[in-house]
Amino acid sequence: MADFQAEPSVERLGVLICGHGSRNRLAVEEFAQMVEKLRPKLAPMPVEHGYLEFAQPILREGLESLRQQGVTKVLAIPAMLFAAGHAKNDIPSVLNTYTAETGLPIDYGRELGVDRLMVAAAGSRVQEALERASNDISVSETLLVVVGRGSSDPDANSNVAKVTRMLVEGFGFGWGETVYSGVTFPLVDPGLRHVVRLGFRRIVVVPYFLFSGVLVSRIRQHTDLVAADYPDVEFLSAGYLGQHPMVVDTFRERVEEVLRGDTAMNCSLCKYRAQVLGFEQDVGRAQESHHHHVEGLAESCTLCELECTGACQPDGVPPGAHSHGHSHQHGEPDHEHHHPPYPHAEHPLGPVTLSQTLKASKDSLQKS
Repeated sequence: MADFQAEPSVERLGVLICGHGSRNRLAVEEFAQMVEKLRPKLAPMPVEHGYLEFAQPILREGLESLRQQGVTKVLAIPAMLFAAGHAKNDIPSVLNTYTAETGLPIDYGRELGVDRLMVAAAGSRVQEALERASNDISVSETLLVVVGRGSSDPDANSNVAKVTRMLVEGFGFGWGETVYSGVTFPLVDPGLRHVVRLGFRRIVVVPYFLFSGVLVSRIRQHTDLVAADYPDVEFLSAGYLGQHPMVVDTFRERVEEVLRGDTAMNCSLCKYRAQVLGFEQDVGRAQESHHHHVEGLAESCTLCELECTGACQPDGVPPGAHSHGHSHQHGEPDHEHHHPPYPHAEHPLGPVTLSQTLKASKDSLQKS
């Protein structure tokens, strides 16, 4: 176990956990609770957190809090499952700007990534779902579907597929597939409709997400829509990672890595550094944040906070398609914050399918 006590005469270390932020009140609360569980594991170092958008405190406020506590060097850990645009560009841009303005040095850590503890935490959620199963169906007759967030970064998307394979082999499932909640392909609804044709008697759907929110709600909603069309197949919805003890321990490991100077990311497959097939136009793109206009903005709706259908999360859905009549454009023409265009945005199994699924979801809600 690492000793986090720094020599007072040299420097005082502090930790900033960098989250994305959510419009969903419950997701923000879960994140803050996770940080509370992390604090005693990192004592005596002070630990604060901040968000890129849609929630408070923002990253700058978390840094200010550490500085006011006498911290002379910050260890910043991105609370991201995989390294895509937020971990590679947006968070570093905010941290670099703060250092330039204040002179406070910040050492940046690694994302959670494909990690033995994270896979074990996901495995725990899968096991919980299997224990709730109503039918006596063997694991070899069960198909596992892992749902990732989805990104315009193929490196991050491929890491979700690696987690899927590790879970499939760990349990001995008959088959495994990876789908995504947005941006890339295949999305949940069309992906499930493809894999159901493989003929497995049970399908376990696992949202590989840290916390609750509109996307997790959407995953469950879309799963229910597909399940209603295939009553002979047992669909099980596993829980998201949440505040699992192994998730908290992974954050602690990331802090230990920063202290050792062992924080290298996978640059060989980074589309911003290397010519990754199909993404050559992104090499050398400037490192900048696209979230300044929504820092700290906490707009939400009652449905989002309590029982959201997921329809208000604009992943490729044109403005005005939201099911309960409000917009989250926040002064911008869309929610992509002018991120680099995704080359497969029009893929037939990607975000273009959402409008049809949202319509089916709206019809289902009206009937119920």
